[in-house]
Amino acid sequence: MFELTDNLKSELESFDTPTVCNALEVVAPKRRGYGYTFEPLLCIRPELKSLVGIARTARIRSALPPDWAVSETRRISQAYYRYIDAGPKPSVIVIQDVDPQRAFGSFWGEVNSSIHWGLGCRAVVTDGSVRDLPDLAPGFQVLASRIVPSHAFVHVVDFGEDVTVAGMTVHDGDLLHLDRHGAVVIPHDVASEIRTAALGIQARERKIIEAARRPGFSAESLRKIESMEAESH
Repeated sequence: MFELTDNLKSELESFDTPTVCNALEVVAPKRRGYGYTFEPLLCIRPELKSLVGIARTARIRSALPPDWAVSETRRISQAYYRYIDAGPKPSVIVIQDVDPQRAFGSFWGEVNSSIHWGLGCRAVVTDGSVRDLPDLAPGFQVLASRIVPSHAFVHVVDFGEDVTVAGMTVHDGDLLHLDRHGAVVIPHDVASEIRTAALGIQARERKIIEAARRPGFSAESLRKIESMEAESH
């Protein structure tokens, strides 16, 4: 079973999510075109740094009341929170809204962000909605499709299954990296290679950026730098 060690967590959180995506293009080239969010999401706390966690998944609805008894809704809800609590920590919850009209009511606000924080969850990625923005649990990150004022009839449909949010398919137990740009799934078998690949990419980019900011930079200057880089590899 994959273990997110403190050292690996610290390494991955030292990079922003675009840099992690760049590194994945090196260590897992087939992942270049999938495994990350590409549909619009709002980052509610862009000032927060990158974070990494193990995915826990769920699906919700909110436009209509559930078509089962209140007691069943309560049972599913209690089982859902036990599922979050029993999982690896820190976690990131990825919730897919399966209503035809998504984000009608919010599952996320002051209460649920606080509950999840207490259960070891540090962020949510959802194509549903969020509310209570000033009162969200301190340090809790939210990537959501929109902001709404009501929770309407929101309820958990199921959990622990594969979900797709903003174009990113996530399995329970996936390793997620996210920040204000979005989120990406890091395959377990290449997670330890991200740091080296990212540092190499940053070093190459730094040469181009520093040259581009000096007077006299030209397309020929860029060609020479790229040629030197190609020769060194």
